[in-house]
Amino acid sequence: QMQLAESGGGLVQAGGSLRLSCVASVRTFNFLTVTWFRQAPGKERDFVAMIPWEGDNTKYADSVKGRFTISRDKAKFAVYLEMSSLKPEDTAVYYCAAGNGYSVVQDDYDFWGQGTQVTVSS
Repeated sequence: QMQLAESGGGLVQAGGSLRLSCVASVRTFNFLTVTWFRQAPGKERDFVAMIPWEGDNTKYADSVKGRFTISRDKAKFAVYLEMSSLKPEDTAVYYCAAGNGYSVVQDDYDFWGQGTQVTVSS
């Protein structure tokens, strides 16, 4: 079965940086996209960033444009989310998901990691 694992979360001060990783257990990636979502307590799970496995058409939520960068390493079956200039409102559990389309809607994804907590203090 496909399995995703996120790591890299932690506690940082506002203005700091973190790098999140999402690693797939499958040797060959057979999905169109890997997408990051986040969910704060009491809030819905929101789209953050998306990258196709082939090509360069990345997509970001408006709230993170210019601060977050999504990238991939095919040899490592990994996708990364570099986060800089972090704000307290970025505090959430961050999830990666693999999908067969280019959707920003969580219901369109079937494979999820367990999430990694990001906490940004002021």
